Amino acid sequence: MNQKTDYIAVFDSGVGGISVLRHLCRLMPGERFLYFGDSANAPYGSRPEEEIRNLTLAAVRRLVSRGIKALVVACNTATSAAIEDLRREYPDLIVVGIEPALKPAVDHHPGGTIGVMATEATLRQRKFMTLMTRLSENCHVVMLPVPGLVKLVETGLAESEETKTLLEPVLTPWKGKLDALVLGCTHYPFASETIAELVGEGTELLDGGEGTARETLARLSQRNLLERGEGQVVLENSLGSREIMELSASLLQQ
Repeated sequence: MNQKTDYIAVFDSGVGGISVLRHLCRLMPGERFLYFGDSANAPYGSRPEEEIRNLTLAAVRRLVSRGIKALVVACNTATSAAIEDLRREYPDLIVVGIEPALKPAVDHHPGGTIGVMATEATLRQRKFMTLMTRLSENCHVVMLPVPGLVKLVETGLAESEETKTLLEPVLTPWKGKLDALVLGCTHYPFASETIAELVGEGTELLDGGEGTARETLARLSQRNLLERGEGQVVLENSLGSREIMELSASLLQQ
């Protein structure tokens, strides 16, 4: 197997990781990407941690069997639950996990009020709590769980009246009161227009997609594994329906 022609695998619990894939494609247009979304089991955010870990490991094992040179876990919930297990299982593989962009938010707004929108699972996991505890010494962090938003994105309703109705009671009380809002789930950037409207123009929206893409680029460069080819994106999903594949392609092209 010629490692220089292997895929960069990108994994998410559904279509949300396509928001990260877009950054990856922009930074590395000559690479071959294999995207797998596990929409059949989405959302991960409402599942127990052990179940999230098992689903993630099973999906990644299938991807590794295809021949990959790097793995990007483009799901905050899966990263929190399984990234250390993945690194132990594949010590020679480049494994990059996404994290909520809380540190950039604090760096941009020291002493400010930072909101974190995320799934219930991400907010309760030890990895996130440790990060939040360390960084909240320099700012006020507000946790904003939003059950249901992932499902709306998964059904193509990211920017819809249903999404606005779901988010209004969560975000409207904070309109004009947040210096930054961290989008702590890769599905959420697809609803960024509605989110920005509800929190007000003075709030900076941040997500971890671009930072994850830059980290992947740096890791591949260190190992001399970057490609300069024509580039390719293969989209796959555990649902496999025409609707989910059309939605995936549409989100990639947005």
